[in-house]
Amino acid sequence: MTRDTPTPDGSDAGFAPPEAAYGGYPDLSRIKRVLVVKLRHHGDVLLATPVFRALRAALPHAAIDAFINRETLPMLQGNPDVDDFLMLDRTARDRGLVARVGEELRLRRALRGGRYDAVINLTEGDRGRIAGRLAHAAVRVGFAPRGRAVAGYTHLVKQPAAPRHAVERNLDALRRIGVFPAAEARSLRFVVDDADRAAARARLAAAGLEPGRFVHVHPASRWRFKTWPAERVAEVLLALAARGLRCALTAAPDAAERAMTARIVSLSAGARAVDLAGELTLKQLGAVMDEAAALLTVDSVPLHMASALQRPVVALFGPSSEQEWGPWNNPRAVVISAGFACRPCGLDGCGGSKVSDCLVRLPAARVVAALERLLENENP
Repeated sequence: MTRDTPTPDGSDAGFAPPEAAYGGYPDLSRIKRVLVVKLRHHGDVLLATPVFRALRAALPHAAIDAFINRETLPMLQGNPDVDDFLMLDRTARDRGLVARVGEELRLRRALRGGRYDAVINLTEGDRGRIAGRLAHAAVRVGFAPRGRAVAGYTHLVKQPAAPRHAVERNLDALRRIGVFPAAEARSLRFVVDDADRAAARARLAAAGLEPGRFVHVHPASRWRFKTWPAERVAEVLLALAARGLRCALTAAPDAAERAMTARIVSLSAGARAVDLAGELTLKQLGAVMDEAAALLTVDSVPLHMASALQRPVVALFGPSSEQEWGPWNNPRAVVISAGFACRPCGLDGCGGSKVSDCLVRLPAARVVAALERLLENENP
């Protein structure tokens, strides 16, 4: 990443963790089954993949399972560091009392029967804390919210006041029990299989897009206050078209996101952009990213997929912090943000308005210039 956010430099030589008694670490030789809890959104789950990788390196003979929301499964499918999945079906709460109770009973049975020696909760949520108790795990790791005591854990993870990347915060849960990941174990992992690549290539070919000759643009986020205006995106598409590059637009199968990409295409009619919004699976989205010359996106899951796949990306940041959520260990990433003294504020738009001035006022010319430099570096 071209900003000054520190990332691991690969130098772990000579490091020796403190003795177990001093650190209060458990006896890891007794741990045969581990459950990692990450009940959050897609990007959050992907940013947790270094935890699984580091656990696999530290406990090669242990079974390592993931407890996640069912819809986030594609982020871990095919990951060799994950043995099995326990999934929460969040739609049960919308299907009535019987479905909700049935889902809770299913999860309780799975947790009690899982015979987990360790449960690592990577969020502050109560469900992960309760999971450790239900599993009767001897080691229960969780985060301590600032200023509030938490019961139910054997090992509490302290959080720093200063910004810290989400990947490192996740890995702090392992450090708390004496697992100190080497630099090579801290990379993100996202697996795209051959079938998904073939499906993506067929869709691109049908649209007349050649590998390496188009820019992948993912302009939307589930949090719309993180989104750059459609008019600015359209300016970028027209500028790239003038340089002989077409664009493929992608978005989630959400009505608001699809409406945004349709508006961008309408505003940039001369650019002959291809609108693939809502047409791709997450795995196929990764495959399209791999075929593109570069990705342009905001703070959303494709940014983290680009880090996992080591793809060139220009990422636009507004109210959220690139120090906490920016590209991870990706030397082909560029972050663009406005120089507002108030950012990153973490608010849902200025004053909670759902509109972020730091994004609205970000000029298209800066983004075009960043993309041009990135593409020149990729094709000197």
